Amino acid sequence: MLVPIFQVDAFTARRFAGNPAAVMLLEGFPDDAALQAVAAENNLAETAFLVPESGDYVLRWFTPTVEVPLCGHATLASAAVVMERLAPQRNSVVFQSASGPLQVVRTPTGYLMNFPARRSAPVTSPPPLIAEVLGRIPVEVVADEFNYLVLLETADHVRRLMPDIAAIARLGRSGLIVTAPGDGGYDFVSRYFAPAKGIPEDPVTGGAHCALAPYWAGRLDKTAFRAFQASQRGGEIGCRLVGDRVELEGTCVFYLEGRAEI
Repeated sequence: MLVPIFQVDAFTARRFAGNPAAVMLLEGFPDDAALQAVAAENNLAETAFLVPESGDYVLRWFTPTVEVPLCGHATLASAAVVMERLAPQRNSVVFQSASGPLQVVRTPTGYLMNFPARRSAPVTSPPPLIAEVLGRIPVEVVADEFNYLVLLETADHVRRLMPDIAAIARLGRSGLIVTAPGDGGYDFVSRYFAPAKGIPEDPVTGGAHCALAPYWAGRLDKTAFRAFQASQRGGEIGCRLVGDRVELEGTCVFYLEGRAEI
């Protein structure tokens, strides 16, 4: 069957920056093997699959190798597809997902998402491999059920980091978030590595900011942040911690629109 496909650069106001995601509209979900094969064929960090349901959509996300429980940039891209292409009259959408209902609303400058916060706990005995992987001694290491989160001294250290990607896959978590106090007007900067999920480095990661927002709230004693993910493509995210939720705001740029045969 032929299905609509969109490729959208998320968390950026200019094409060829931010994080590209594929968004595909389906009448129903085929078996998981077929979804995984399509995501591998698309070969982007994430492919989002949308199925209409009760006026909104069920949303699933696949990397080239696995299904994931939450993906920020592909949710942002999906909201842009719904509100700019499928139903331009809409100003909000709710996606039913493995992480519960996810609401996205249109703002004057982009889209605002509401995700569950991911609170981290200190790691008293961090794996020695972390320092070896990064080539630097961390200031602090914390973790949640998904990722290690490592604090470095400066934003420049984060930007210049050349980690051992293969070794990150052996850390025992889905990914590794590296962060530092911000520069250039940002509250903090970060990078995210997830080779265990088939993503050596993710350009801009909404899920990581679900952990970064509560982490920096504790360090900076504030709840609203302007953040920058310092990958090669780079991207900006507005973050706000609201109780046990995190609001993430960003913009999108359409790159490709067409049909795919599944």
